[in-house]
Amino acid sequence: MANVLDLRRRIRSVKNTRQITKAMKMVSAAKLRRAQERALAARPYAKMITSVLESLTRRIEIFDPVTGSLRHPLFATREEKRVLLIVVSGDKGFAGAFNTNVLKTAFQFISGNPDKQIDIEAVGRKGRDQMRRHYPVASYKEQTDESGHTSQVRERGESVEVTGDHPGMLIKLETARVQKLAESIISRYVHEEIDAAYIVYNEFKSVISQRLVVERLLPLMKIGIPQITGAVEPSSEQRERAAEAALSAGIELEPVDTAAADDEARKFGTSQVDYIYEQPAEELFNGLLPQYVSSMLYHAMTESVAAEHAARMTAMDSASNNASDMIDAYTLEMNRVRQAAITKEIIEIVSGAAAV
Repeated sequence: MANVLDLRRRIRSVKNTRQITKAMKMVSAAKLRRAQERALAARPYAKMITSVLESLTRRIEIFDPVTGSLRHPLFATREEKRVLLIVVSGDKGFAGAFNTNVLKTAFQFISGNPDKQIDIEAVGRKGRDQMRRHYPVASYKEQTDESGHTSQVRERGESVEVTGDHPGMLIKLETARVQKLAESIISRYVHEEIDAAYIVYNEFKSVISQRLVVERLLPLMKIGIPQITGAVEPSSEQRERAAEAALSAGIELEPVDTAAADDEARKFGTSQVDYIYEQPAEELFNGLLPQYVSSMLYHAMTESVAAEHAARMTAMDSASNNASDMIDAYTLEMNRVRQAAITKEIIEIVSGAAAV
């Protein structure tokens, strides 16, 4: 049995740990508020670009009159033999099961498509490290054509390979980096290096309203409607725990109501008005589609950042509560040990007095 001095040291150590977890919880709560504001600020742009594209589809011939198929290459559907999977995880730990759940969903997607060649783009340090442990990194070799131009040629060795990683991208999320990634994905799809692109991320609406989803980015099917192919909902216990952590940190449980702004943005694309554009409608449509794909990527990453901070806040709140329980248990044990020592001393004094 530990003595009083050892128990006091343990209590002091747990108290120091609790101070750290409480500070980390408040930091995550502050970052969560900023992440929610960033996601909310990006929503009007995404809604308006969707409305403009919907308006343009009624003013141009996007369907081939002979084949009946869509003319733009981003709408072209092919048999999915080569698939790109974008895994959006976190860059740091102490977020509970956040990163584990993202990677578990990604591994399930890969194991569920054994007959396909899958390229992985890992966004976040945790996802990159795990994917590199399980799958090889794609290799390239230089090839020179007849004109003397040198290019990089892919050498595929395995059916699943890591083609790129983006650590630190979510720590300071910049639209330029997201747009560069979107342009790379679009280029690979247009040149038929891949037949489809999927993204795994945490969809975040509020602290108690979030889920892990697998969404198809390409090919595009219908403007403004996400192509969710799989989703994992949190349990009621997890929602209750997240609600308790949010209330203690002063975070609102319900998402901000943007229905009025969304309806106003939707009127642009649905109203029967003959808008006049400076550029030809077809040229505008072709130029805005890559921006639309980029906005989808940016939306997924902003929501993943918010979900990560919410998960870290909940995890640190649980750690603080567990530390308080440990302190109470150690304090009770210390009092019992001290009482036992006092009782033993009294018995020894009484026994000595009786012997005299």
